[in-house]
Amino acid sequence: MTVIYFDWLDYLVFGAMLLFSALIGVYFAFFASKKQNTTAEYLMGGKTMGMFPISMSLIASYISGISLLGLPAEMYTYGTQLWTIVLSEWAVSLTIAVVYLPVFYNLQITSTYEYLRLRFSQNVRLLGSIIFIIKMLLYIPIVIYVPALAFSQVTGINLHMITPIVCIVCIFYTTLGGLKAVVWTDTLQTVLMYFGVVFVLAYGTWRLGGVSNVWEINKRGERLDFLNMDLDPTIRHTFWSTVFGNYFSWLASCSVNQAMVQRCLALSSLKRARITIYIMAVGLFIIVSLCCYTGLVIYATFATCDPLSTGAIRKSDQLLPYFVMTITGSIPALPGIFMSGVFSAALSSMSTGLNSMCGVIFEDLIRPAYNKPISERTASFIMKITVVIIGATCVALVFLVEHMGALIQAGKSLAGITAGSLLGLFSMGLFLPWINATGALTGGVASTLLVGWISLGTQAAMIRGEIVVAPKPVSVSGCPVNTTLPTTVASHLTVEFDRSGTFFLYRLSYLYYTLVGMIVCIIVGSVVSYFTQPNDPAMVHRDLLTPVIHRWLPEQHPHCRRPRLTQHDIELHARELEQLRAHATYNKTGGPPEADPRNNNY
Repeated sequence: MTVIYFDWLDYLVFGAMLLFSALIGVYFAFFASKKQNTTAEYLMGGKTMGMFPISMSLIASYISGISLLGLPAEMYTYGTQLWTIVLSEWAVSLTIAVVYLPVFYNLQITSTYEYLRLRFSQNVRLLGSIIFIIKMLLYIPIVIYVPALAFSQVTGINLHMITPIVCIVCIFYTTLGGLKAVVWTDTLQTVLMYFGVVFVLAYGTWRLGGVSNVWEINKRGERLDFLNMDLDPTIRHTFWSTVFGNYFSWLASCSVNQAMVQRCLALSSLKRARITIYIMAVGLFIIVSLCCYTGLVIYATFATCDPLSTGAIRKSDQLLPYFVMTITGSIPALPGIFMSGVFSAALSSMSTGLNSMCGVIFEDLIRPAYNKPISERTASFIMKITVVIIGATCVALVFLVEHMGALIQAGKSLAGITAGSLLGLFSMGLFLPWINATGALTGGVASTLLVGWISLGTQAAMIRGEIVVAPKPVSVSGCPVNTTLPTTVASHLTVEFDRSGTFFLYRLSYLYYTLVGMIVCIIVGSVVSYFTQPNDPAMVHRDLLTPVIHRWLPEQHPHCRRPRLTQHDIELHARELEQLRAHATYNKTGGPPEADPRNNNY
C-alpha cells in the first residue's frame, strides 16, 4: 500500500497553528493593556476573563490528544460501551456547581490545595500538592507523546525532532502570557479540534452513504454495545463502570483539580463560573460523542480489511491518522487541519498543566518557604522560571515514555492512583467536619499506596499475559488480492479475562480505581480521627464546609475562627484597599467613589 505523507499545504496549516499560538503569548506579554507581571494577572487573569474563552479552555484541557486518538480506537477495537461515559459528565457538572465550587469561590484561593491548609494543616496541603505534581508529571509526557507518534506517522518526521519544537512553542506562550494566553490559545485550539474532527467524520460518513449505513455495518460487526448490565466489577467496561465508576473518576479530574478551580476563579462571579461549567459539559458531550462516532466510521470503512491484521499499522492508536491519510489525504490541507486539531488538544492539555503546576509550586511550596513577603515583580519572575523548568522536564520525560510501552497502556489507571486520594481528602474536608489533620494525612497516604499497588500490579499482570482483554472480531475478507495476510486472525478467539489465578484486585476495572481510592481514604481518615481526638463540628467554620450539609450541622460555636488568611492574602487585600482609596481620591471631583465588589470577599 502506498504511504501518503503531508504535502506543503498541510505543513503550512500546522505551522500557522503554532505561529498563532506563539503570537497570542507575545500579545499578552507585551501589547495587552494589563501586563502579566502580578500573580493575580499571571495565574488568575485578573479575575476578568469571559465565560466563552474559559469554557473553551476547559474543554480543550480535558480533551487531550489521547482522547482524540484513543476514543476512536476504543470504538473500533472493543465496541461502544465506553461511549456511555458522557452520561456521567452531566451529573459531575451539577455536583461541581452545587457542592464544590461555592466553597472554593467563597475562599478565593489561588491554589486548590490552600483549602487543605485552611481545613486541616500545612502537612496535608503539602501532601495534596505533591500528589498533584506527580500526577501531572506522569500525565503531560503521555499527552504529548501520543499525538507526536501520530504526527510522525503522517509526515515521516522523527518524533525526536517534532516533540521539542512543539513543546518549546507551548512553553513559550505559557511562560510569557500566563493564564490569559493559555485560555485564548486553548480557544483557538478548541475551534481547530472541533473543525478537524467534524470535517473528517462528515467526509467519511458521506463516502459510506450516510449515518444509517455506518450504523448498520457496525451492528453487523458487533460494535454496538451500550447496555452491558453485568455487575461484575472485573469486566473492563460495563454500563455500571462507565457511568457510575467514571462519575468518581471524572469528579476527581474536575472538581478538585487545580486547572478547573483556577479557571473558574478567574471569572468575576460564582453565577458566571457555574454557567461556564454547564457550557463545558455540553462541549465535552459533543466532542466525546464525535470522537466515538469517528471510531464507528473508521470501522465501517475498514470492516472487511482490518489494517492491524494486514500490517498497515502496528497499534490501534494509529487507526485515526491512517484513516485520515488514506481516505482524505487527497483533499488539500485537510490532513494538516486534522493533525493541527490533534496537536492542539495536546498543547492545550500541556499548557494548562504547566500553568496550574506553576500555581501550585509557587503558592504551596515556594511562597511558604519565604519568611518575608515576595514582591509581585519577583513572584512573576519566579513563576516564569518555574514554567520553563517543569516544561523542560516534561519534554525530557517524553523521550523516557517512548521506551516504556506499558506506561502508555497504563495512562488512565495511573491517573487513578492520585485521583482517588485527592478526591477523598477534599470530600472529607467538605462533608465530614469531625475528620482531623492526622486522619486526613493518614487516609491520603494509605489510599495512594493501595491504588498504586493495584494499578502497577495490574499492568504487571497484563504484561505477563495473565489478563487479556478480548477485542471485537475483525475481517480481512475484502482486502485486495495482492495484500499479504497473516496465516490466522485469532483476535476473536481470546477469552475476555483469565479469572482462574489472578488476584481479584488486579482484575478490577480501571474505572473503579478512583472510587476505591476515595473510599479507602475516607474510611482510614475516619478511623484514625476517631482514635486521635476528632474535631468538634461546631468549631469548624462553615466557610470550609459545602453548603449542602449546613442544615444538618450543629450551631457554629461563637469562638470558631474564620479561616486564617495567608501572608499572600494579606498583601493582596492591602493592595486592593490601596487601589480602592486611589480610585476614590480620583473620583472626588468627578463623582462619588464606586464600591469595589471584590471587598465583599473578606
